[in-house]
Amino acid sequence: MKTGSFIILTPLVCKFLYFSTMKVLQFPLARVTLVFSIGIVIAYLVQPSPILVFSSLFIAALFSGVAYFWSTQKPLHNRYFGLTIFVLAFAIGMSTQTIHTDSYQKNHFTQLPNIFEQQHTFTIVLKEKLKSTAINQRYVALVNQIDTAKCSGKIVFNINKDSLHNSFIIGNRLQIQGSLYPNMIPKNPFQFDYGTYLKNKQIYGQLYADATQIKVSFQIEKDIWFYAAQIRNSIIDNLKKDGFNTTELNVALALLLGQQQDIDPDIIQDYQYAGAVHILSVSGLHIGFILLFVTFILKPIPNNKKGSLLKLIVILCSLWLFGIVAGLAPSVVRSVTMFSFVAIGQHLRRSVNMYHTLLVSILLILLVQPEFLFDVGFQLSYLALFFILWLHPLLSRLWEPKNKISKYIWEILSVSFAAQIGTLPLSLYYFYQFPGLFFITNLVIIPLTGFIMGLGVVVMVLAYVDLCPYFLSKTLEWSLFVIDKIIHTIASFEQFIFKDIPFTMAFLLSIYAVIIAVIFWFKKPLPQRLIAVLLSVIGLQIAFLCNKWSTEHQQEWIVFNSKKTTLIAERNGKAVTLYANDSLLKIGTKNFTLNNYLMGNFSHLAAAKKIKNTAFFKGYTILILDSTGIYPKQQQADILVLTQSPKVNLERLIQSSHPKAIVADASNYKSFQERWKASCLKTKIPFHSTSEKGYYVLN
Repeated sequence: MKTGSFIILTPLVCKFLYFSTMKVLQFPLARVTLVFSIGIVIAYLVQPSPILVFSSLFIAALFSGVAYFWSTQKPLHNRYFGLTIFVLAFAIGMSTQTIHTDSYQKNHFTQLPNIFEQQHTFTIVLKEKLKSTAINQRYVALVNQIDTAKCSGKIVFNINKDSLHNSFIIGNRLQIQGSLYPNMIPKNPFQFDYGTYLKNKQIYGQLYADATQIKVSFQIEKDIWFYAAQIRNSIIDNLKKDGFNTTELNVALALLLGQQQDIDPDIIQDYQYAGAVHILSVSGLHIGFILLFVTFILKPIPNNKKGSLLKLIVILCSLWLFGIVAGLAPSVVRSVTMFSFVAIGQHLRRSVNMYHTLLVSILLILLVQPEFLFDVGFQLSYLALFFILWLHPLLSRLWEPKNKISKYIWEILSVSFAAQIGTLPLSLYYFYQFPGLFFITNLVIIPLTGFIMGLGVVVMVLAYVDLCPYFLSKTLEWSLFVIDKIIHTIASFEQFIFKDIPFTMAFLLSIYAVIIAVIFWFKKPLPQRLIAVLLSVIGLQIAFLCNKWSTEHQQEWIVFNSKKTTLIAERNGKAVTLYANDSLLKIGTKNFTLNNYLMGNFSHLAAAKKIKNTAFFKGYTILILDSTGIYPKQQQADILVLTQSPKVNLERLIQSSHPKAIVADASNYKSFQERWKASCLKTKIPFHSTSEKGYYVLN
């Protein structure tokens, strides 16, 4: 359904958008792309009925056709046709998102009744290996059948490592008896929303099993992902056979093929702290080198009509084959698509406008995979490339050194600065940290990366056919060892790593407004542009002042979802008082849950106290019971908090304390929580389990 719709829509949409923007009204393609993207976002947020979406598309197309013929009769009415094009682009964006939302499909597993409440027999096919956890090996799998019903959809399959004797391969068909769990909501404030992350990848559930619950079919799904995995496995096996160190091999697979599943987390952290994590994700640097490498190999082929066409076909096939082997991550798709347009432009002997290439690649990619719009890597890679194209020429003109070495260093620094300026606000919004030594990292690493890329491609190709000379593989291994040591040394200067920086959407938008206004003013320092700079700075100050006022006037009392220990906090403005047991009091802000809460609320830990049986907050009386089960008799309470599995008769306690709501944190046994839930249902008192609903807050 997806592929067919794309094949039908793509040429029509591209031709229609091209005609409307370039021949009729010459609207910038940027506006069409923006409206199209807004349509995707609206469909994602609102989730309108597919019937409504496709009816809107039909009406928008009908009006566009009428407006077009009207404009041919009366050219003065061209502006109406232009407006209908924007409406059509918006409708196409909504339709694209709806078509590619798997849960709307009638045979999707989420349409089955009781899919998450009961055990079922699942038949799945493994499609992608994910990074393992301490307990489970993890895969993305396609659902083929549930019980006797044919189904579709993607899930995350988790298999217990201790029960696993042999690893699975991509393409394995498995039959599993088990329960499917829906994507979880964040259980604590400012926690990473893994459920939404999976949803954006069209994954709507997780399946857990051990080896005893699995039947492996002899049938293997041999599709493009199977063969891509086989290529990677052949390279890995042959390099391991030649004695390639495992640590460096995992770095090589990340750097050359974007496969980060087996790389040491400490190494990833070093790359993050040094500001070099981008080289572990296949991007424009990698794809650009592949283009240069293949072009160099094809140089002997004559540049006549047939030879040039042959070169183009080989280059495009090489780029997309590399992209498939690298897993077609958003950054890979973006880079391969862009450089494919560059290769086509070279074949047609035309200069390639990179801005047009950027916009066309966004349109085509989002037509095929609209969910990429919500991928952080996709957003960061396009922002970095846009700011390099836009800001780098301006920075280059600030200083034009004559010395080749100085020119090379300035080129790296200016490109790095342009990319960092473009991505810094978004990086702070998502990751709350900033590597202060990224200049030094890029200055040292980029030349080494170019050498490693060249050598690595040769080694990978030769390793696939098991013909890699020992000295080449050892040279690559040693080079990776050196680059890891350099990265580790830079990352060790922790005083230059700015972490736990609170950042809001208002800050994000206002800082981008300042950056864009300043760049426009530097390009052409007109008075009205200076006014725009001043207004944007005022807007940023207003955002900070509003956030400060809002934070200082907030009060809340919160029970966190903490499994092993009870964690309660009271916040008055920026001052937070922690209530916990003795062991947690010693940890303080080192606790990940508490640290996220402090950072997200722009607050600090003012005091840490031991939990008492009673608490008072804004007129509420709160009764807290722990494992001792001791509490003040005949104590009236508005809120009853149960922690550490107290052995009490809840119905009797309800009769004596008359609570308006009962809260149970995750430190309680599940069996106790189920019994309490039933008692609350019987007495018609609201019951809040943090294990199910997440943290509980009074404000």
